[in-house]
Amino acid sequence: MARFQLIPVRLSWTALLALGHLTYLLVGAIVFQILEREAESNNRNHFQLEKLYFLANYTCLDGEALEKFVQVILDAWETGVNPSGNSTNPSNWDFSSSFFFAGTVVTTIGYGNLSPSTVSGQVFCVFYALCGIPLNLAFLKQLGKCLTVHLGRLERGMVSVVPHKQAVEVMAVGLFLITGSLLFLVIPPLLFSYVEGWSFGEGFYFAFITLSTIGFGDYVVGTDPDKDYISVYRSLAGIWIIFALAWLALIFNLGARIMEHVFLLTHPGFKKQEEEEDVSSSKLEDSSKI
Repeated sequence: MARFQLIPVRLSWTALLALGHLTYLLVGAIVFQILEREAESNNRNHFQLEKLYFLANYTCLDGEALEKFVQVILDAWETGVNPSGNSTNPSNWDFSSSFFFAGTVVTTIGYGNLSPSTVSGQVFCVFYALCGIPLNLAFLKQLGKCLTVHLGRLERGMVSVVPHKQAVEVMAVGLFLITGSLLFLVIPPLLFSYVEGWSFGEGFYFAFITLSTIGFGDYVVGTDPDKDYISVYRSLAGIWIIFALAWLALIFNLGARIMEHVFLLTHPGFKKQEEEEDVSSSKLEDSSKI
């Protein structure tokens, strides 16, 4: 009789975190879409009715009616409804946009141009962020470790070409910086500029404000009602944000290390003082044990 044996599958911690992070974003996108899309549709229909009413009574318009309509426009904008165009504008809560929104929540970017308008959506957003932010930090930390490993392999591979270790470190960091800049800070702004109709300066400004997690919300991809975006456009932008943040975190760590090395080279007495303090502290610990 044939026996079936289960083959053990080993998953690395990085792969497990990546899978968990992606699953968490997908679940968030689905829940946000379910909770918010119907409310957005109702708000959009209400605004279109108010617009028609305004146009029908334009001939007898007075100051009070104008103020009321301006307030309707402001309310529509706050709920994520674009006042321009009509009810056929793309939804802010389709799956791709919901996935992008989930990414901005867990990365704490928070553009401010879109937020849950229902009570259930707001409550879910609170608990989603409470769990998602630590998960995102753990994922970015692990991704940074993987990039550090690859950087170390690059340095070891260059040792055979350049014998000096310090020169190899500088060359490897420079190559890593140039490659990452092209992938995350040059090519994406070019694509955003082409798709959104921005200048390269505006695209680069959006990329920097996004990756620094400032998130003003004055420039956001995929929000122009006159453009026909591909369905996964904003989802791809969300994935770009995650990996670019990991690369930036590693760059900041490398920058801190370089500054520390430069400081120790220019202040050799500081390193000697640190060593003396370490020796004295270890002696105190040994004496306390005795």
